[in-house]
Amino acid sequence: HILPKTETQNRDLISLRFSSVRFLFHTELYILEMSERNVDKRKKIIIGVSTLFLAAVVGAIVIGINLNESGSNGNSSKGYVASSVKAVQTLCSPTNYKKECEENLMTGVGDRTTTDPFELIKFAFNITMKEITDKFKEMNILHDIEKEPRAKMALETCKQLMNLSVSELERSFIGMSEFNLMSVDKIFMNLKVWLSGALTYQDTCLDQFENTTSDAGKKMQDLLTTSMHMTSNGLSIISALSDTFTNLNATKLLGRRLLQDSEPPYGGLNETLILNRKPNVTVAKDGSGDFKTINEALNKVPKKNKTPFVIYIKEGIYQEYVEVKKNMTHVVFIGDGGKKTRITGNKNYIDGVTTYKTATVAIQGDNFVGMNMGFENSAGAEKHQAVALRVQADKSVFYNCSMDGYQDTLYVHTLRQYYRDCTISGTIDFVFGNALAVFQNCTFVIRKPMKNQQCIVTAQGRKEKEEPSAIVIQGGSIVADPEYYPVRFDNKAYLARPWKTYSKTIFMDTYIEDLIQGEGYMPWQTLEGPTGMDTCFYAEYHNTGPGSDKSKRVNWNGILNLNSKAARLFSPSKFFHGLDWVRATGVPCFHGVPPHYRHKNTTLTW
Repeated sequence: HILPKTETQNRDLISLRFSSVRFLFHTELYILEMSERNVDKRKKIIIGVSTLFLAAVVGAIVIGINLNESGSNGNSSKGYVASSVKAVQTLCSPTNYKKECEENLMTGVGDRTTTDPFELIKFAFNITMKEITDKFKEMNILHDIEKEPRAKMALETCKQLMNLSVSELERSFIGMSEFNLMSVDKIFMNLKVWLSGALTYQDTCLDQFENTTSDAGKKMQDLLTTSMHMTSNGLSIISALSDTFTNLNATKLLGRRLLQDSEPPYGGLNETLILNRKPNVTVAKDGSGDFKTINEALNKVPKKNKTPFVIYIKEGIYQEYVEVKKNMTHVVFIGDGGKKTRITGNKNYIDGVTTYKTATVAIQGDNFVGMNMGFENSAGAEKHQAVALRVQADKSVFYNCSMDGYQDTLYVHTLRQYYRDCTISGTIDFVFGNALAVFQNCTFVIRKPMKNQQCIVTAQGRKEKEEPSAIVIQGGSIVADPEYYPVRFDNKAYLARPWKTYSKTIFMDTYIEDLIQGEGYMPWQTLEGPTGMDTCFYAEYHNTGPGSDKSKRVNWNGILNLNSKAARLFSPSKFFHGLDWVRATGVPCFHGVPPHYRHKNTTLTW
């Protein structure tokens, strides 16, 4: 590369760079018009040219690098260093922690000189992973010397969460190497989802120290400050690049080929639906299956499995704590019905267990599917936080399942999750977390709480504005349990409260009984006072029923009105940026904003 020495040469370089973009783009269009006969060869050429196109576009994005410094002194090596510095500054410009971003990236680059944003982003991911792994030794020391039981459990949980965080950063790093124009939207979405997960795991670690009395929580916060800031910066950079590509609108010109050229899931067998597969193993308490417990069956799942492993779980009450680990991918649970096949436990916060650890069932392996299953925490309202199901598996699907508990029933922790025809019951924040979670045609049942308690359906946990996460409730119903209905005006119920700063929840085409207070929402109370009213994102669109009247809703800056165009952004196909993983299961899914539906007996008719 020859460094430009004048302003005119800078303009020439920019012009040349954009000419390259135009040339590569027209070349790609020409290739797309090639004969269909040699499809494999055509795809390889497309991917190669797409990669060049992306490199040219990203180069144009950061062409704001001003190389005049090098021209003024004529020193080529100094010019390269100056360009690297400027590249880092440009890349860090949209972040929340600019100084840390620049310092850490320049440290990572070292003596190497590069203005390639892809390489710089990879440096950022590597530095963040190293920052977390370097802190493991200090975490272990804190854990070993800690005396308070609850704080010790929190530290143990933190080690697990940090491993999950590193895992998401690792696949984000790999994702940066897979860019091509044919799937740029998908790749950016993946990166945002995974980085949001990495950040959430670190934040969840700090949540575990709530109500602890030792200084372990403060020490852990000090340990994680840098890694959390760096993860946040990575998310901001990816979001800014994603927005830039969206504004360029380049992929729309090739959109007619995207579906055809994309790889169908699960070995390319679009017609082979997961829910039609025969079980790999059967679990039955009476001994009529391959195993008597679910955990025994899970031991048979191949590690990093790439095809569905179907576990049929016969009718029965299974009193065991189940964890589908991160390396148990494509696991399928099929039961005999939410009230017939039930997994139950009773771990809870009052008995000294951290909220994260109270889950009866925890799902971490990607592409999990649950059908006709029941998940329960029977601890009761008096035991406070008690999770029935915790989900942190990307592209997980639940169909015709029930999740029953009281406070914190369903923990939609991280990544992409789809729920269809499910029933979720509880009292306080009984759907909570920071996943991209869509609920279609689901029923939310508010149960009778303890005396003087209020009921809240959702508590969404988006911490950063750039995170793509939200809870979307579409085409369902919010109703009262028979025991709660008589006391619904004494123990008031609300749609949501902002657990984290940028809490985001949308209610669309949902029937709401007369149990929801006119205010609709309540603030999150902290020692410093109520929070979240101005920064949350809460919206209601085309809901029905007596509880859907918005005339008395709270007048917060965070309460928004959606038009039809904005509402479509929260339909599954738009919100998830693709539904191939849902379609592959055979589970029903309405892709867009549904037309007018009728409600009968509080159940939506589709």
